Amino acid sequence: MNNPDTLAFAALFKEAYLRCFGQALQNPLSETESKLLCNQVLEQTGLSIGWKSVKNYSFFILDNQASKSENPSVATLDTLARYVLRAPYTTEIKRKNEESHYPYWFLYKEQFNRSQKNNTPKKILSRRLLAVIILVLTVTPFIIINFTHHSKGAKEFTDDFRSVSGNALEARDWFVKNIDEAYWNKRADKPGQLSLFTLSGDNWPDPHNQPGIRNLLLRVIPYDCFTAEIHLNNFIPSQEWQQAGILLLEDTTFTGKSIRLSVAFNDNFGGYLNHKEILIQAITSLGNGFGKPEEIAHHHIIYLDSLSQNPGLIKNLQNSALRIEKHGKKFRFLYAGGERENSAFKEVASQEFDMVPKYIGIFAIKGFAGNSAAIPANFTYFRITGDPCGQ
Repeated sequence: MNNPDTLAFAALFKEAYLRCFGQALQNPLSETESKLLCNQVLEQTGLSIGWKSVKNYSFFILDNQASKSENPSVATLDTLARYVLRAPYTTEIKRKNEESHYPYWFLYKEQFNRSQKNNTPKKILSRRLLAVIILVLTVTPFIIINFTHHSKGAKEFTDDFRSVSGNALEARDWFVKNIDEAYWNKRADKPGQLSLFTLSGDNWPDPHNQPGIRNLLLRVIPYDCFTAEIHLNNFIPSQEWQQAGILLLEDTTFTGKSIRLSVAFNDNFGGYLNHKEILIQAITSLGNGFGKPEEIAHHHIIYLDSLSQNPGLIKNLQNSALRIEKHGKKFRFLYAGGERENSAFKEVASQEFDMVPKYIGIFAIKGFAGNSAAIPANFTYFRITGDPCGQ
């Protein structure tokens, strides 16, 4: 793999993988991973590439002794370059009419070749080498101390949703799936908050509907172990299956495993109607082909008839917060709520679940309950922090 174009292609493919999965390419892609990468490229660029080709590319790039070469078309290279360079969204027809010279591939290749020239090894005099070694030995302890002191900040992402324009969200590495334009355009209805609406949808199928969540806001999880939380303002679900919260996914096609933690409404208990309640619900799913999900937490917050008798209780729902902690296979689910924003978290459930989530999303849905209203869920804060897996 010494051809300059092949080297540039390999570097491009690795960068595309890194952007999609948040980690370096180490193993050939599976069918699911290949389809996921293609889906991400399509969503971000408007252009498609074949998943079988992507899978073959990964084998070729990782096998230095590969006897069979891969020769992706210039169109495919340009599509991957557009994804890596975060080019504006387009279509196949628009690219054919306006950018048939495939500028992004040649731009990427030029940048790559320039970087290779800048990294060409140069002869170093032994005296200079000795000086460098002494400098490294002197400075390294201070670097280690400084890195240890600041590494927590480098492993944390927070968002207060002060700006929720499409460009602002993309710049902060969010991406949205299954856009419903009418409601997505209302996401800034409350300044300084992100408003998602409880639209029809779910992350697992029922006998009459395929899985899908409209306006699902997602980002890649770059950590093996992490703590994630969201804050909601005045979210008071009052009709069947209205809910909002956090979603962890193995992939964005809803075929893999998932975990959902939400503030939800419920009045259905095994087919029998009961007191209308607002609860914290945690649900795990083994993915496509494994039947029904499992409810691992059903934590009662308040009965709605209590609100009619004591309206002051509504203050308990003024600020709601959900948190998920993952360490190895163990997941903790926590909730905080009340009139004040700094209410203490309390554990709702703790469960071992063999899952490595690659994406985290924030959502609002009403399941497939057609008669329930689409109400806003106003998100005021999001945070995800990488944690040591050994603790």
